[in-house]
Amino acid sequence: MTEAVTEPVTVTEKSAANQPTQNRCVLITGATGAIGGALANAYAATGTHLVLHGRQQEKLEAIANTCRQQGAQVTLSTIDLTDDHALQGWLAELCADQVPDIVIANAGKNTHPQGPALLEPWEDVQALLDINLKTPIAMVQHLVPAMQARGSGQLVLISSLAAWHGLPTTPSYSASKAGIKAYGEGLRGLLAPHNIGVTVVMPGYVTSPMCEAMPGPKPWEWPPERAAKVIKRGITANRARISFPFPLNFGTWWLAVLPAGISQWLIKRLGFNHPGDTPHD
Repeated sequence: MTEAVTEPVTVTEKSAANQPTQNRCVLITGATGAIGGALANAYAATGTHLVLHGRQQEKLEAIANTCRQQGAQVTLSTIDLTDDHALQGWLAELCADQVPDIVIANAGKNTHPQGPALLEPWEDVQALLDINLKTPIAMVQHLVPAMQARGSGQLVLISSLAAWHGLPTTPSYSASKAGIKAYGEGLRGLLAPHNIGVTVVMPGYVTSPMCEAMPGPKPWEWPPERAAKVIKRGITANRARISFPFPLNFGTWWLAVLPAGISQWLIKRLGFNHPGDTPHD
């Protein structure tokens, strides 16, 4: 397992992720997804308050029960994260009780063209941008003032290896993940003087229903438990970037570095140029 690191961690960049775990509050959105559920289990422990958000009530309750059996205190939410009024009210209520130490904005979705030369349906694109890009930024807007007042915090934004170079199989998804990658990178430098860490996570293919619905090959696919272990370790170290698996990260990084014409040729040769007709998420 290998994580890409773009900058060293300095003493001034220490965050709540490096502090003792006693009474730590960890907020995870998308907790009913594969990575989100695995992260909830990874953080579940005595002395940890997990705030879990998910769309599937029954599955969310099952995850909560498992986490409680490991000693964690668990609070659940199923609000519409794309409703800014509801989001602001929820986060304000949480911060009034306890400002989260670690916030993992993991909720997201994918969409893709339904066939060669077809654009993704516009309503699907809007919904994707709302949850993948606008919601994490809105969460930052609502949470950072409370973290600044306390003097610590850790924000974790979920991007993707698709952020290195847009894929014809998932152009809107690639765009949303490139956007949140750039936002997180800029945010890290902005918030470092306030002792607030920012980590951008760039996973490759992680086994999940969303992954299986994506067209194209899925090399070096990881189980969610392995991904969660690597992500948690990187968050604890306040890494600027966590990207995996190494072979796929290295290859997709080159797509961003090489001349565009060569990258486009490679993408076509690797089988990512012709989306199929599988249903979108």
